[in-house]
Amino acid sequence: MEAIARDEVRDGARTYNASYLAGVTLGAAEGGADENVIIKMAMVHDIGETRVSDLNYIQKVYVKPDEESAARDLFAGTLFSDFEDVLNWYEARDSLEAKLVKDANNLDVDIELKELANRGSQLPKKWEQNRLMVRNTKLYPSAAKTFWNELQSSDPASWHLSANKWERMPDVGK
Repeated sequence: MEAIARDEVRDGARTYNASYLAGVTLGAAEGGADENVIIKMAMVHDIGETRVSDLNYIQKVYVKPDEESAARDLFAGTLFSDFEDVLNWYEARDSLEAKLVKDANNLDVDIELKELANRGSQLPKKWEQNRLMVRNTKLYPSAAKTFWNELQSSDPASWHLSANKWERMPDVGK
């Protein structure tokens, strides 16, 4: 997925690995969710897009892809035929796991926008109100909203700046 260019974000998306990590993290924070189900749902939640494309929000106004048939065809006759049930379970959004994976998918956009802002992109500022609306109306459990709030004040560069050996070990190199 990383090598696939998106219309809105030219560096590509890391959707599968980010949604997987965010889903498991949200599951742990929210409690009561089955991590195995979260992992399976994160793996298959966008599987239909491998055949019908990952349409952006403008394209979705005009096109209704048949992701259900695409997923069914992908799984048919494989060791993963049971994943069709997992995908249907995810799409129903009536389980905590499905809601957490959907939230992880939404939060992945915010993580990517944070990274773009760190590189000087103006796109995150332009999407600020839209992403606030997503936070307020689209995110399900409280853990996702807490994660979103904390992300807004986070610094993607802080991890390596705080690991600077010259600060942590001032006597090195003298």
